Amino acid sequence: METKSKNQKETAPQMENRKFREFFVDQLKDIYWAEQALYKALPKMMKAATSKKLASAFEKHTKETEGQIRMLEQVFELMGEKAKAKKCEAMDGLIKEAEAIIEDTDKDSYTRDAGLVLAGQKTEHYEIASYGTLVEFAKQMGETKVAELLQKILDQEKNTDISLTMVAEGQVNEEAVKE
Repeated sequence: METKSKNQKETAPQMENRKFREFFVDQLKDIYWAEQALYKALPKMMKAATSKKLASAFEKHTKETEGQIRMLEQVFELMGEKAKAKKCEAMDGLIKEAEAIIEDTDKDSYTRDAGLVLAGQKTEHYEIASYGTLVEFAKQMGETKVAELLQKILDQEKNTDISLTMVAEGQVNEEAVKE
């Protein structure tokens, strides 16, 4: 069995921590890109919506997303990193799916709105999964302020998901079925 020197034992946890930190920052870059891309896509979804309530939900989320981008920039600063985006393939695919829904459904239809709710909730669930994990990573690294900011974003994402559900259940789904 191979034995480690005293020096190797001392640096191994630091090396693991550095690698985990780099992984964490890489994931921040991913969600930063995702938020920026969603910020650009939400106004298109808002414009495509038939329901005023759905359009309003997308408008509110656009404003929240702008704030979330700023919070992520604070997170990068707290981590001593430059805010930099790395293409998020998952969000790119989800946005393309939302665009396809708009193209494949009739303008001014509740079927389109039902599809937009679906697309919106898919993005929310991706963000909820991402931020939930990032909060836990930050806590494990002892980055309390980072975890708090990420938790604030996570809470907003969960509230947006609930609001989309309410729009769907309150009008959109019922009207779509009638079409």
